[in-house]
Amino acid sequence: MSEETNIIETNADTQNKNYVQNGRLLSYAVGLAGQNISYAYTSGWLFYYLTSVLKIDSKIVGLMTGITRTWDSINDPLVGALVDKHRFKNGEKLRPYLIFTPVIIGLLAASMFIKTSSNLTVSIVIVFAAYLLWDLFYSFQDVALWGMVALSSPRAEERAKVSQWVSIGAGAGSTVVMAFPVLRSLLTNNLSWSDSKIFALFGIVFCLGGELISLFAYRMKEAIETPKSKESIFEAIFVLRHNKTLLLISLSRFLKDITATMLPWAYFFESRESFNFGFASFDGPTSQVVYTVLMGVPGALAMFFSTKFAEKVGGMKRLLLVAMSVNIVFRTISYFIGFDSVSKIYAVIILMAVVAIPTNMMDIAHRSLTSNSIDEVELKTGKRTEGISFSIQNFISKISSAVNALLSGYILSWIKYDNTKKNFLQGALYMKWQWPIFIAGPIIGEILYMIVISFVKDDPVERAKIEAELHERRKLASGLKEEMESE
Repeated sequence: MSEETNIIETNADTQNKNYVQNGRLLSYAVGLAGQNISYAYTSGWLFYYLTSVLKIDSKIVGLMTGITRTWDSINDPLVGALVDKHRFKNGEKLRPYLIFTPVIIGLLAASMFIKTSSNLTVSIVIVFAAYLLWDLFYSFQDVALWGMVALSSPRAEERAKVSQWVSIGAGAGSTVVMAFPVLRSLLTNNLSWSDSKIFALFGIVFCLGGELISLFAYRMKEAIETPKSKESIFEAIFVLRHNKTLLLISLSRFLKDITATMLPWAYFFESRESFNFGFASFDGPTSQVVYTVLMGVPGALAMFFSTKFAEKVGGMKRLLLVAMSVNIVFRTISYFIGFDSVSKIYAVIILMAVVAIPTNMMDIAHRSLTSNSIDEVELKTGKRTEGISFSIQNFISKISSAVNALLSGYILSWIKYDNTKKNFLQGALYMKWQWPIFIAGPIIGEILYMIVISFVKDDPVERAKIEAELHERRKLASGLKEEMESE
């Protein structure tokens, strides 16, 4: 009898149990959708709001945002360690954060888009203070929301399914915010609303409204009991040294993300009066939505088949390598095609739509591999590290966003972005460099990502062995606990 067969038999009682009911999984996914509506608006439009609505110099905004996000990113490992150390009175580790943080987060995020002073210095101070508080509470919520993937089931296969559906929910939430440029144009053109009023309205609708929707995630249950840790905060952080998989994923994501949007989409599309799509011409903001929808639909649909696709290509690690390979090749082709005619625009849209199919599955793979790595750490150390492990996800997002914001600010300055131009039309230097930076810039980080991610291990036999050993260990611990309680 093979080792793999022995493992499967040892773990049979766990493998046959369904830990995640469909109703709770749906609520969890809806909760992630709500949180991502709020986050997508804040992260996607705050930089633009400060430069193009409040008219703050892009270098100042880039520096301010970069410093703020760098400092915020330092908080995340500390939050993760605190989460790992703390248990609530009901014995739960993560779930209670999902009920008390959303309203606070929503109000703070909305306040950043409401102009309360005509003095720019005062406005900067208000946004700065609100951002710091927003990020602190958001860190607790985000660690808890994504950490629940690892606690949803002791089975890797079921966790992969959970990761898939909550990622779909998160993606759906981000998609909602893509309608903002069109809504903004409608309100501007038909009702003559000011940008200040529009951004404030959607700050309330998206930021506060999205966080209220996130309360649905509270229905998900913790399927793994996690004993309270007695170690210090710094010892909890240094447990990460046992998690090579997480460290490699984190480094690869950082290298990719710092070059992902050196010229953010809003700046690219608003630099022209209109884009001709053949059947119609649209202004910049509407063109961004049309491009995003046409490009994004295949990738969004593909997320429903992520786990099956991973099986076909040989696992989650292979999925990541396939995604980046396709991305690099098709971005290179798109760069040489250009975008200065209808046929070229559609050619690029088709190529980017193909790229989006495996690319949209990447976060599912990251979370699935991270959840599995937490089992490995538990086997080595006896500790569950959902808090610190998923706080690193937040840490990498913020530190890479900080570096990216800093780069964006200086790149916009270098190519002479002018926020005083009528209809945001730009000069010759900007128009010369916008396409290379927008479409080809990310390739640098994607090549580095592939090099690092190739060192991640993803062995299904080893994973099944870990699950079986943990199952036996938990059964023994549970039996001892019941024996002690009965004495």
